[in-house]
Amino acid sequence: MDERVITREVLLNVLHGFIRHEITLPVLVSWAENTFVDEDIEIDGDFDLLDDIIMYLAAADTRGFPLTWDVLREFVEKLGGKMPVIVEPD
Repeated sequence: MDERVITREVLLNVLHGFIRHEITLPVLVSWAENTFVDEDIEIDGDFDLLDDIIMYLAAADTRGFPLTWDVLREFVEKLGGKMPVIVEPD
């Protein structure tokens, strides 16, 4: 997750990693916080949309910004992705 340019695709990949439990909430929050601190990181594309989502993710470990399934689905759809649900038995 060490991207220098944040695009819709990069953000979708980060969210995908979180949804698949490949990254934890603290790692996700830290990544989002660092995008604001690191002067070498650029946001490319729809700045307002990407910035809003990243700001929300940076606070997702607080009560005011819960990272619910509906919030994740909304972010994925706004970024141009799909979030189908597949339920499989173990």
